[in-house]
Amino acid sequence: MEDLKKTPLYQIHQKYGGRIIDFGGWALPVQFTGIKEEHQAVRTAAGLFDVSHMGEFFIHGPDALALVQRVTCNDIARGTPGRVIYSPMCNERGGVVDDLMVYCLGDGGYMMVPNAANIDKDWAWVKDNVKGLKVDLRNASSETGEVALQGPDSEAILQRLTRTNLKEIKYYRFQEHVEVAGVRSIVSRTGYTGEDGFEVYCKPDDTPLVWEAIMEAGHDYGIVPCGLGCRDTLRFEAGMPLYGHELDDDRTPLEAGLDRFVSFAKGDYVGREALLKQKNEGLKIKLAGFEMVDRGVPRAGYPVLLDGHEIGWVTTGTYSPTFDKNLGMAYVPAELARPGVELVVGVRGKELRIVTVPLPFYKRGATK
Repeated sequence: MEDLKKTPLYQIHQKYGGRIIDFGGWALPVQFTGIKEEHQAVRTAAGLFDVSHMGEFFIHGPDALALVQRVTCNDIARGTPGRVIYSPMCNERGGVVDDLMVYCLGDGGYMMVPNAANIDKDWAWVKDNVKGLKVDLRNASSETGEVALQGPDSEAILQRLTRTNLKEIKYYRFQEHVEVAGVRSIVSRTGYTGEDGFEVYCKPDDTPLVWEAIMEAGHDYGIVPCGLGCRDTLRFEAGMPLYGHELDDDRTPLEAGLDRFVSFAKGDYVGREALLKQKNEGLKIKLAGFEMVDRGVPRAGYPVLLDGHEIGWVTTGTYSPTFDKNLGMAYVPAELARPGVELVVGVRGKELRIVTVPLPFYKRGATK
């Protein structure tokens, strides 16, 4: 663990008994008390995550919008100050370089939040696409701490720590200069679990104070610290893609079912031509949800078969604590991605039956 990168909360994770693993070069907790318990706490009350390893790029200057529009598929121009917009960022072939959040700042600039594992790649990609635009770029990833408070009781808990009326921060909105436990922060109503919740950005040295204040404020609500294990089961149930599983440089957002985040009307951008061609010609493969008919847990990379022939592959598969079922997502031929199709998954030499089902598996409010 000595060679791994550590977030400002590394000591806190040890204090709370987190089981630390190597996560893409970061020393992060996979769980504290248990994945199932942490998962259910987020679905029914609240859980707190360390997401300080995520990246933060700031883009300012007269052509800031032009650059953001050039490297994203979604139409960021419709964003007003205080809004957060999700978007894939594609290469020329339409493959996904990364998926990220774009914060429309009050000073006309933007904050892009890429996945931790892709920070260096994304930073190089954004810089490579400046080409003649007048922008000021700053990679603030190492200068920023971040925690994610997720769950139906998140608002009540965080409200104990700030005078800002959190009801005024609507879903996929944020406010700058919010005092959280006395710490100046950016607070957004976003997350990666399918639940209501907030993400709090602050200076690294202030992150432990914010974490402990939220844990204390949430004690009466049953808040628990959460690790990467339940983050994955929560996002998976909510049908949220994970780079390296549902998304990569060879898969397009259209194949991943992210059509609503791809704008063809906003003008030219990197990957638009390839995506438009794919849309017009029709998809050959598409992401589908499925549940196991036979007993067994599908895992990423397992083959999907039809009549003995390999036709696709599992991107994510796991036991779902909310539904008490083994579920999965897989790329299959587009004509087979509709619900109700019976296929099989190859699991260590055995062919286990599955049936395709609609995505997402989980929608907010299903358990409370």
